[in-house]
Amino acid sequence: MELVFIEARDLPDAWFQCVYNILEKGRTYLIDRGSYEGQKRLEFDYVTVHIKFPGSRPLLPDIPPALGIPNPVADDYLDQYLPYLMTSEKKEGEEYTYGEYLEPQISEVIRMYRENGHETNQAYMTVGNPETIYLSDPPCLRGIDTRIKENRLHFAVYFRSWDLWNGFPANLGAIQLLKEYMAESIGVGDGEIIAASKGLHLYDYIWELAKLRTMKS
Repeated sequence: MELVFIEARDLPDAWFQCVYNILEKGRTYLIDRGSYEGQKRLEFDYVTVHIKFPGSRPLLPDIPPALGIPNPVADDYLDQYLPYLMTSEKKEGEEYTYGEYLEPQISEVIRMYRENGHETNQAYMTVGNPETIYLSDPPCLRGIDTRIKENRLHFAVYFRSWDLWNGFPANLGAIQLLKEYMAESIGVGDGEIIAASKGLHLYDYIWELAKLRTMKS
């Protein structure tokens, strides 16, 4: 196992650095089970990304117009995605939403910090339950841990599997908006994000775009 640590300024910088580094440090394998079964992934063995200023705008990747590459996430996507993360409402055909697990825990974590103080290790929000192992596509986000330090709310998130090109910027952009909402509700400042995964990957159909964006041959 090769452990990769990336320190980034903001969310666009974190995305770019991950794309750049996975082309050098990722391993290629054929997918036996899961999304895009039978195709290839380029994947970090395990990566930790420390983002110091995740609230800096813009939240989505920066794509130079000269490259002619569409942004992996549409400008208005975060507004549509946020209810999926924060509320239990399901659309037709959805097996689950992150929000169905997170919604009751968000309010409890806010209450916990407001009423019991900031020095606790219990303010952890879980995604999924034992039954999700039987789903054809179990939740990728598995947990959001929280800490208040120096009067700022910080998140530590873990993804079991994570599409780097589209999923990484969309997920972290929405998670950052959630963090800002929770920090304001608690009455503290906005802090950092530490994101980790043993399954951050690029699918084979995106490899050439990744090389173009990073200008790697």
